[in-house]
Amino acid sequence: MTAQTHKYQIKISLRGAKPPIWRRLWVSRDTTLGQLHEVIQMAMGWYDCHLHHFDVNGEYYSAPEQELGPDVADEDEVTLATVLREPKQRIGYEYDFGDGWLHDIVLEKILPQEGQEPLPVCVKGKRACPPEDCGGIWGYGELLEILSDPKHEQYEDMREWMGDEDFDPEAFCVDAVNRKLAAYG
Repeated sequence: MTAQTHKYQIKISLRGAKPPIWRRLWVSRDTTLGQLHEVIQMAMGWYDCHLHHFDVNGEYYSAPEQELGPDVADEDEVTLATVLREPKQRIGYEYDFGDGWLHDIVLEKILPQEGQEPLPVCVKGKRACPPEDCGGIWGYGELLEILSDPKHEQYEDMREWMGDEDFDPEAFCVDAVNRKLAAYG
């Protein structure tokens, strides 16, 4: 009899976002925190150009090259199965210490893994990721307020800062995320 392998269903939510911004993913239970960082970047839509760390009950993990200090352990030496053992357990993830994008990662379910199914995969999500460097959750709220009013005195400046791209905060495409994850996996 062969041992049953399992995958994790996790939900990553951007803390403080109203309405909520989140992604639901299936990942291998053997995913390291370092690998999870890369998956989060793709799933949320970040560009991985800032420092980050994971908070597991007050113990911090990050990439050694970030040199965050002696009390921060190597994220590549810890798997999800080590820090999330049963549903409803959670860990924190912070990206961009200046903007302070805080994420809650919750183990929702432990599921049987079907053969050689590709992992990671995004199964659902809501809303667009905020633009990098917009000032954290508070700056993002202000940006949305400005962009919703073409008569706002900062409207043209913010449009220029955004590269004149039309930003839809409600937009989310699971297929686009999965194309990125497939290239990674």
